[in-house]
Amino acid sequence: MQRQQDNQVTVKISARTKKPEGTKECWALMTVYERFEQMVLVILSFIISLVVLVALLQLLVNIYSILIAGVLNPMDYKIFQVIFGMIMTLLIAMEFKHSIIKVMERQSHIVQVKSIILLALLALARKFIIINLEETEPFKLIALSLSVLVLGAVYWLLSQRENAENLFNQE
Repeated sequence: MQRQQDNQVTVKISARTKKPEGTKECWALMTVYERFEQMVLVILSFIISLVVLVALLQLLVNIYSILIAGVLNPMDYKIFQVIFGMIMTLLIAMEFKHSIIKVMERQSHIVQVKSIILLALLALARKFIIINLEETEPFKLIALSLSVLVLGAVYWLLSQRENAENLFNQE
């Protein structure tokens, strides 16, 4: 009997302090708005899963048609640009879904800035993979490059802050 009460107290404390616990255990203690957020996150997760599935099927169809048509030429960079662009799109969508799942599983309160910056870096990396250098203006390349540098610096600063906080909390 005492152990069951201790478990209930632990669940209530973790729901209030937002420590990682399952949504099921915390549902009864959530406010109406927190429940609304959880439902929105579930719907978003489902939608992103569908987008990833459709993109994966499209990638498989394109690769199959390239192989059947015999167009796969290792020296033709345009084909590789298309394939790797599609793969990067899948990776970006999956990373976005992962950041939503972290919030759903109550491992973080909101979508973390670090995750958003990582998604932006992935999107820029994809842009550099699919960009046609012959048709792109130099100023656009410079702007994209500066964006990568700035986002990389911000990501590094956030990582340093996170490492410093972890060190501080360990002491």
